[in-house]
Amino acid sequence: MPDLLTDLRAACATVVERATHVRIEYERIPGYVGTLPIDVPVSGPDPEAHLTEAPREELAAYWLTLDAINYGSGWFPTLRKPGGRSGYFTIATALTERFTTRGSWSAARLADIDAVEIAGTLRQDPDHELMALFADSLNDLGRQVSDEHGGRFADVVDAAGSSAVTLVQTLSGWESFADTSRYDGIELPFLKRAQIAAADLSRAGVAAFRDLDRLTMFADNLVPHVLRLDGLLHYDDALLERIERGELIEHDSPEEIEIRACAVHTVARIAAERAGAREADVDSLLWHRGREARYKAVPRHRSRCTAY
Repeated sequence: MPDLLTDLRAACATVVERATHVRIEYERIPGYVGTLPIDVPVSGPDPEAHLTEAPREELAAYWLTLDAINYGSGWFPTLRKPGGRSGYFTIATALTERFTTRGSWSAARLADIDAVEIAGTLRQDPDHELMALFADSLNDLGRQVSDEHGGRFADVVDAAGSSAVTLVQTLSGWESFADTSRYDGIELPFLKRAQIAAADLSRAGVAAFRDLDRLTMFADNLVPHVLRLDGLLHYDDALLERIERGELIEHDSPEEIEIRACAVHTVARIAAERAGAREADVDSLLWHRGREARYKAVPRHRSRCTAY
């Protein structure tokens, strides 16, 4: 089986060398590491937003369901977001309420769920484009769990043994977790949601993976934004102007791929500065930093896609 994450690291390094829209400020990395609490253990799921107390099968169902629809940042400004929540937490808390009050959907039910039902669960307009995309992802998730794992969500985890990388490679073949880009003839299996599913299942206590250090950064639009504002990434003037005026950056365009690839490579370099640091944990630190008001006050890039 190919090692997709090794391939991703190599591909990102090549993109960094060829990039014309994004540049890494390498000289800033050593000093930047000192601003991050890398030695503090990453906390588990937020109990105010996530399902944290439930039988293992239900927790596995919850995290696989959530991460199958853990995208839409390009549409988040158009969602109804009660209580000032972010797009992600709007979706996560609504899904948690569904699981808490009514239990999980079975794999068979997910295979048939439609945009109307998922919109009702998330308290969104059923005609919103994202609801149909969510339904498609959940349909695929339901079919895969039904056909390949006897309808048991925990079996998806158990089939990977103790390897997060094996789980990522399994999910990479599912439409519900697909995320591979091409740049100048190079394939980049970013697999943001497949990788974060492995991390989420581990942090929730569903899985005991021995190789979480093999995961890369979860390539989205928030961590690159933090890295840019903190001075580690530099965008060319034209790209920055487009982002600042709220223009969507096309998914799989050179600019968007360079943003994601340069961020993945930068986080790898940050982690390499501290013995034992894991890229997935650095990602978590930066993602949570990005929730601060000073980062929210500045526009980040947005792309409408199912990757993030």
